[in-house]
Amino acid sequence: MNKAFVKESSEESDDDLDVAQPEVPAGAKNYITPAGYRRMRDELLHLIDEERPEVVKLVSWAASNGDRSENGDYIYGKRRLREIDRRIRFLTKRLDLAEIVDSSRQESVDQVFFGATVHYGTADGEEHAITIVGVDEVDLDRGHVSWISPVARALLKARIGDQVTLYTPAGPEPIDVLDVSYPPPDTGA
Repeated sequence: MNKAFVKESSEESDDDLDVAQPEVPAGAKNYITPAGYRRMRDELLHLIDEERPEVVKLVSWAASNGDRSENGDYIYGKRRLREIDRRIRFLTKRLDLAEIVDSSRQESVDQVFFGATVHYGTADGEEHAITIVGVDEVDLDRGHVSWISPVARALLKARIGDQVTLYTPAGPEPIDVLDVSYPPPDTGA
């Protein structure tokens, strides 16, 4: 079919370009740390104030060059604009639903709650450290796991010295809570 007869919509199926976004469980709140909220808000403002206007300017310039059907700058600019708009919608929705939890004000520092950094040991003698964060802040390279992950769910409300059971695909695994810490009070804006 000739491209001239194909409608290009703003809701074009660019699903292959979408990265699977984490889901907040139905009925649960979208908990987030103050730092995570700030990062998401900064990304949103950057997209709105800087990146989107630059792409709009590029698309406008490319459109003024005439034939749009074979104009790479126009086609890819429009695609990038859709990606930016999709990300802006996602961030806006997530920030509207976010409930900021400042774990630095935690009174019980020996018990695991949202925002805690937990050091735990496994039965085979390995030690691990994780920080329990919101679903939008997961970064496994830094040891940040979602509060809805199996390891976080096993550790939540445990205290230093407790042994809890982590249910894995290989079966239940006992883990020992070695240490719990919380971030210092946040002074950033």
